Order: sequence, then C-alpha cells, then structure tokens
Amino acid sequence: MVPPYSLGMVHERVLRGYLLEEVVAWLLRSSGYELLSAAHDQEKNPAYRVLKQRHNGMAVRGRGAWHQADALGEFRYVPPFSHPVRLFVEAKFTGTNVGLPTVRNGHGVVHDVNENVVTSVHGAAPSRPRPRYHYSYAIFSTAGFSRDAQEYALAHQISLIDLSMPDFEGLRNLVSTRARRVHEVLDPLPAKQRPRVHQLRTHLRRRLLQVVDDYSYFMDGDDVPVLPRSVTQPLDDIAQNLSSRQTPGLVLAFPSGPFVLGLTSENLYAFVDYACRHPTHTVHLRRLPQTASHPVWQVRPAESPGAYAMTFSLPEQVESWIRAQEETVNDRARWIKRNVLSTMTIYWLDGDHTLTFQLRYAPTELRQ
Repeated sequence: MVPPYSLGMVHERVLRGYLLEEVVAWLLRSSGYELLSAAHDQEKNPAYRVLKQRHNGMAVRGRGAWHQADALGEFRYVPPFSHPVRLFVEAKFTGTNVGLPTVRNGHGVVHDVNENVVTSVHGAAPSRPRPRYHYSYAIFSTAGFSRDAQEYALAHQISLIDLSMPDFEGLRNLVSTRARRVHEVLDPLPAKQRPRVHQLRTHLRRRLLQVVDDYSYFMDGDDVPVLPRSVTQPLDDIAQNLSSRQTPGLVLAFPSGPFVLGLTSENLYAFVDYACRHPTHTVHLRRLPQTASHPVWQVRPAESPGAYAMTFSLPEQVESWIRAQEETVNDRARWIKRNVLSTMTIYWLDGDHTLTFQLRYAPTELRQ
C-alpha cells in the first residue's frame, strides 16, 4: 500500500508547485508575514482550535469544514479596525495558465474560514474571547491566469501574482531543476520508502528559516523529518541560493485598487536602502518593451532614477482598463489618480520591526 501523499502519487510537475509554494511563502517574510504551524494555536480545548496538524500538513477550521493550508502566514501587525490578517499562499508551476477552478476553490476556502464566527469559548468558567482572523488568499502562477480566472479573482478579491515575467526566470529555473533532481532520486525507490510530500516541504522550510535564524515556526510538537542526504541536497541548494541573493527578491505592494502587485528586482535591497531613507517618495512608471506574454511595468524613484528599479505586471483586464482610462479626457485621469493609482504601500520586515513605505505616482506617468 502506498502511503498517503507519498512521491509515488505525485508527478514532478506537482512537486515543482509544492516547492515553489515554500519558496514564495519564505519570500513573503520580507513583506511582514510570519509562517504559521499548527503549534501556533495554543488553544487547549480541541473543540475551539482553528489550526491542527494532519498527516499531510496543516489544516484551518472553517465554518463548514477543515481546509488544507500548505503555506499560511500571519501579518505581524494588526491593521486598524480589523482582525489579524492571515494569508493562504498557493503556487502553481505549470506550462499553461491557471484557470477558473483554482481561483474559485481559493474563494470557497477563504469564504468558509472567514465565516467561522464563534467568538468566545465556553466552559465551566466564565466565557472568554476567542481570537478571530481575517483570511486572504494569494495564488502565484508561473504561466499566468486565464481571463475567467482574473475576472473572478478581481470580483472576489483573490490576489493573483504572475511569475511568468523574465525577472522570475532564475527563480523558476531554481525550483524546476531541484524538483527534477529530487524526483530522480526518489523515483527508483520502493513506494514505502519514499517520504511524504509534507516531509520534503518541512525540510525545505526548516532550511529556509535557518537562513534567517527564525526558529519560531518549529515549535514544540512539530515533526521535523530526517531524510536521506541524496534527497535533502537539492532542497538545501534552494535555501543556499536564496540566502546568497542569487535570485530576485519579491515584495507585495498594495495599491488603491482591488488587487495586489508582486514587485521584483535583481537588487531588492537597493530599494530597501532608498526607502528606509525616503519612506514616502514619488516614483515614475513606464511600460517596458514586451518581453513577456503581457506588458511589464517598471518603477523607479522620481528624484533618483538610478537608485533602484523594480518591475511588476498587472492582470490583463486591469492592464486594458488602465490603458482605456489613459486614452480618455483629463477628468478620467484625475479620477484614476484620486481613486485607484494614488499610492502603493509596501511592508518590509526589518528584524522584529515592520517598516511601511509608500510609493506615490501620478496618472500622467502611465504612458509608454
């Protein structure tokens, strides 16, 4: 009998997605998100726990069901008038764009967990408040998203981040080659000797967090697997490559519109150095020559254009919408500036502190 979720049941393509999910979740630490494990739920009464460990990973309690949460992060600071923010991270490493079913599933999950409305814990003693959270969902894809997926995501505030841009080529190659090596090592092994996918992910996550001396994820009760060196070497290579900054960094940027941007740069720390000196600054935006499946945008500081450069892409529907707004009269340009494209907010984790940067740009800059 093949153990559940062993490599005997997982194609190399799917393994690439799992490893990419761990890498993306780790990269999001710089945006202020702390990775969670089931051990972070300190509730003693099992009936009121919202996180639990299963044989194939962590699960989150919803109103109607428990949901798999392979990569779940919590923002270090609580926004005003809100519950703590938690983010589901899903990554797809495919050759074709992500379709509507994936996005619809993400919406179903986040809707159910946000409907988990029990607010107090009752027992023999007086009732006490129960922590509540606001869950969001982000899907990362190496091949973009279908039109239906984008329209559905915009309508339901599911964040889509396109990793097909040329700047992410190094990251894609890193994950793809190491996943192939792991699969080649495990393929000839008898099914009963193959580790579960969860064990591979846990090892990679441990190595990535060791890079930044963050052991908070591995709390008492977490299972830390012991795997053969031939299996762990490719996973360790991923962590080493990321720690040496050989691949572009990634931060999330929050504009005034109903979407999230994934900003990347070959020298992300040049941006951080400049933003630490100028937490709020004006930027220039321009569309680069079309080197990907759809336009790529570049952002530079207006007063010191050589200080840093970061790139991002927009959902195709948003891209078309912005261009249409550009081509209209000045009143629409003013409407964009006031309601949609006024600022981008970026959070950066600096030790135990989360810094906030604001990039401000004018709609008149949105021209080729």
